[in-house]
Amino acid sequence: MTFQIQAVTIYGKQPGQIRTVPFRPGALNIVTGDSRRGKSALLTIIDYCLASGGYPVKAGRVRDYVSAYAVTLVRGSQQLFVARRAPAGKAASSTVLCVVAQAGGTPPPPLESLTFATPLDAAKDRISDFCGIDRTVRVPAVGNARTIAPSIRHALFFCFQAQNEVANQDLLFHSQGEEWRPNTIRGVLPYFLGAVDAEQALRRNRLRLVRRDLADLEAALAPARQLDPAAGQARALVTEAVQAGLLAPPPEDQQEPQADEVLALLRQALDHNNPPATGDDTEDPLGVLTARRGELRRLHGQTRVKIADLKRAVAENTAFTTQATEQRARLVSLGLLRLDPETAQAAHCPVCDSALASANDTVTALTGDLTHLEGDLEVIGSDTPAIQRLIGEEEERLQQLRSALARNQDEINEVTAGLRALHREPDAIRRAALVQGRISLYLDTAAHRTVLPQVEDRREELREQIAELEELLSDDTQGERLASYLSLISQKITAKARSLGLEHSESPIRLDANRLTVIADKPEGPLPLPEMGSGENHLGYHVAALLSLHEWFTEHQAPVPRLLVLDQPSQVYFPRDHTDDAVLGEDDRNRLLNVFRAFHDTLRLLDGQFQIIVMEHADLADEAFAPYVGQRWRHDVNEALVPAGWIDDADDPTAQDD
Repeated sequence: MTFQIQAVTIYGKQPGQIRTVPFRPGALNIVTGDSRRGKSALLTIIDYCLASGGYPVKAGRVRDYVSAYAVTLVRGSQQLFVARRAPAGKAASSTVLCVVAQAGGTPPPPLESLTFATPLDAAKDRISDFCGIDRTVRVPAVGNARTIAPSIRHALFFCFQAQNEVANQDLLFHSQGEEWRPNTIRGVLPYFLGAVDAEQALRRNRLRLVRRDLADLEAALAPARQLDPAAGQARALVTEAVQAGLLAPPPEDQQEPQADEVLALLRQALDHNNPPATGDDTEDPLGVLTARRGELRRLHGQTRVKIADLKRAVAENTAFTTQATEQRARLVSLGLLRLDPETAQAAHCPVCDSALASANDTVTALTGDLTHLEGDLEVIGSDTPAIQRLIGEEEERLQQLRSALARNQDEINEVTAGLRALHREPDAIRRAALVQGRISLYLDTAAHRTVLPQVEDRREELREQIAELEELLSDDTQGERLASYLSLISQKITAKARSLGLEHSESPIRLDANRLTVIADKPEGPLPLPEMGSGENHLGYHVAALLSLHEWFTEHQAPVPRLLVLDQPSQVYFPRDHTDDAVLGEDDRNRLLNVFRAFHDTLRLLDGQFQIIVMEHADLADEAFAPYVGQRWRHDVNEALVPAGWIDDADDPTAQDD
């Protein structure tokens, strides 16, 4: 269950000044009047009191003479009063509100009795709860890695139509033209339509968090994994230690040492306290590494050539298989020529069933060709997977060779730097001490890098959680539900568009949740709203779409306020330079009344569960309009949103926000 609006209240800047504009829940409410009397301010005041992040009330007498705003929300017998001060000084908006639960029928209290102490976020949560929004749900933001917690601010996308939106060919929903808003609307629309399963939404959010935890853990464990196999710098230091006499030369048949073995050798060299033995100065460690690099490059080149040859063989096999399969399909047609089971010779025509003895030799030859071809296909079919396995093995070997080349280059760089330093130290003891210093620095760095993460390796556990959540989400049908719901809503839009006599309504009309517009599916192709032309069409399709959505929201108990606020839908029928005395032509008057009759059709269908508030310049003497006018703000009777008594006589006449 959600709310409607009982009243809008403004408080003047002088003590005791209070003005309340009442509205009837479950009915059509029209505020009509001349320009610059404050009609449009009603929408912005409601928006501001419902936890807007900014101050949408436009400059004019409303801003000049109002110190606080309030709305009274009703939900069944419950009532919630929300008040918010106008921003003080140069502040962008007021960040604290007054949110008070009241008994049904309680009038707005005086300003001096209000306590503004509820922070904006807390007020937004309280209003969202009153609207019936489940704040535990998280929906993915379209085009963004974050998630959205639906709130009252998101529900209002479907409840307001400002003066520049109600007949806008490019904007269907409120504030759709603001940056990032289209993706937000796309993200929350499935939730408000009821396509989002709350439990599945929690699982999707949990899956996102677990995947992020796994990525963070992988990043934390990465430095430790970089030490295996041994880094080129560590292997080069072992070589320097051997040259300095700190370690014995390794056996010629020794395999490539792993990280822990290299670290053990470096610690052994660091602990070596005896004078270094005189090494064989004729041995050239840099030459050994360079020769090793040459061998690695040769193997790398051979492996690349082998991979290319294997891929070429697969391509040739694929081409042969394609051609042979086509040839086999032609030869299989020989099955139409049936051999006589008694003679095993004479074939029979498949049409007249007569014997075709003359065809025996040809059939025999072709049958042999078919048998041979099938044998070739079988050989090729078994050969190709084996070649692909070889490609995989060789590509893995190529990657290993690339890693070995990188480590070899590290060794060459380290040995080159070490040799330069050693050649500057003719004394063997000092040279050994220099190598030990370099080893000590490396070990300190390696130990810090190894110890630093101190992270428990929970990767397998997290992967199991991800697999379990993915399995639970595998049967989620949110996309199918959304498509089904949009299809049903589109049928409503089509019916309303036809009742309004809109152009292109003879074709099916659909609501496009991705492009956030309505589209006519014509035989020659889809026609979106911006291409339909005519302000009357734009207004009509806005009305048809929003009324259809609210019928769906109400029928399915969606947590969207049961109200639609529209500012001056008649604007498409008045010329741009019209005056307050302008009168609609008969045809335009009838078309505008059709819009109001559509309002009444939806209100009757929803039987008191839906409220429409219209701010209008027109004032029509028709049963669909006149009985529902609650306010007439005209210059000739000096009526407006801000009472005349609040305005100083000495002030120059200024405009109220229209």
